[in-house]
Amino acid sequence: MDKLKVTNDYVFKRIFGKQGNESILKDFLIAVLELPIDKIEVIKDAHLERAVVENKSGVLDIKATLDNKITVNIEMQVRNQHNMIDRSLYYWSNLYSSSLYKRQNYRDNNKTITINILMFNIFEEGPYHEKCMIRRDYNNEILTEDLEMHFIQIPKCKKEDIKTKLDKWIQFIGNISREGVDIAMKENEEIRKAQEELEYLTGDEEERRLAELREKAIRDEATNIAGERKEEAKEIAKRLKKMGIEIEDIQEATGLTKEEIENL
Repeated sequence: MDKLKVTNDYVFKRIFGKQGNESILKDFLIAVLELPIDKIEVIKDAHLERAVVENKSGVLDIKATLDNKITVNIEMQVRNQHNMIDRSLYYWSNLYSSSLYKRQNYRDNNKTITINILMFNIFEEGPYHEKCMIRRDYNNEILTEDLEMHFIQIPKCKKEDIKTKLDKWIQFIGNISREGVDIAMKENEEIRKAQEELEYLTGDEEERRLAELREKAIRDEATNIAGERKEEAKEIAKRLKKMGIEIEDIQEATGLTKEEIENL
């Protein structure tokens, strides 16, 4: 039986967001944020989680507060929908505003961090893990510490990158190499616990069924999006043909084949 993938957002949430697995999530966040963390509390929304799984759509992310002063959102994203930066900023703004209580001074609001674990690259240059903040044009100074967005691009992580705590976690999450995962488990007890949780989920019939439903939902969504884009390309090609644009130029503009354009 093939093991489930940690990059499946349902599996990821069951490992890192499950009650009783706080030490696993805490160790991972320490690796990403490079901050000491004493207390961690996962924000539960069981109704939303059930609705997402049952409807086979939506986002299964993890929200947590760290030492009652930092709010984090962690999302696993497999397919590139070309909106990750905007999406992360949207989640950040919602978390930031929701953590501000009535009559609370703006300066007392929680620092808010989004962490995006991606199975694709959004930056051509740079390391696999990047932290982004708001800076002033003048002297490149940080404007505020309250906004922080992290992008972890798993394809950039190489099998030989096993130096830091985060390297080891990404070896496990991305299943970069068998050797890398073995080293990670040997050197980090929390990763070993996460691996044991993964093995349990793989062997549990109901958990496996739900994970596979999520995989199918993601594939179906990608297929639907591709279909919509194809239809949009055809509509554009029709208008370009009416304008007398050469077929070769229409091909380049829309990505359609010569035969598809001629048949419009």
